[in-house]
Amino acid sequence: MHIAGATVLLTGVTGGIGGSLAAELSARGADLILTGRRREALEPLAERLGARAVLADLADPDDVLRLATEASGTQILIANAALPSSGDLLDYSPEQIDRALAVNLRAPAVLARLLAPEMVAAGRGHICFVGSLSGMAATKSSSTYTATKFGLRGFSLSFRQDLHATGVGVSIVQPGFVRDLGMFAKTGSSTPGGVRTVAPERVVKGVMRAIERDVAEINVAPPELRFLSKIASQFPGFSERVQRLAGAEATMDTIVTAQKSSR
Repeated sequence: MHIAGATVLLTGVTGGIGGSLAAELSARGADLILTGRRREALEPLAERLGARAVLADLADPDDVLRLATEASGTQILIANAALPSSGDLLDYSPEQIDRALAVNLRAPAVLARLLAPEMVAAGRGHICFVGSLSGMAATKSSSTYTATKFGLRGFSLSFRQDLHATGVGVSIVQPGFVRDLGMFAKTGSSTPGGVRTVAPERVVKGVMRAIERDVAEINVAPPELRFLSKIASQFPGFSERVQRLAGAEATMDTIVTAQKSSR
């Protein structure tokens, strides 16, 4: 799939890796549609990049339907929006759980369902989900977030098979710890066990590669973290013990405390 000249819908542009993705897509000549829920961040970015802005809250089912309608003709969907959702599940209300599930899992699935038929009819298109290595390995204080990322990975890999031979590709890009962005950058916490981070540019590169080469899954992380994530997916009990020995629990407690104080 060629990005230049393609109509691209990018969600979650007002936080995390979204701005970097938008800038790269613009530089590659995409016809951009950007969406987010914070007008004060969305509209200046769209104006700077010459993109179309659609204000939408992906936790609202009606907004998701409206977004799909306004983004009709999309040839590439990059579902990047996500809520961090870190913390003990017992500290979350049912409403907060519903919001995390809606933004992180329901909205990407529904957007894919609504935008894919036009792509299939044209015999050309791509859907790329930006997930997380949390979709392969469970960690403390992340049950809601991890559930959404496990679900997103399963949805992506299965939907890819559904669309086989239609001309429409499906990919998932799963970053590990990204420096300068995300919860570790915001809280100033170190990564569990001193695990190395990756630059935001590597995540952007992974997304571009997934789209252009129709790669099923790309994990953007140092080799040791990719290896540990695969081990964790096969041997969760063993992984749990290793994480405790590496001090992962203390790190997550620090992050959760910092996030609570910033709310």
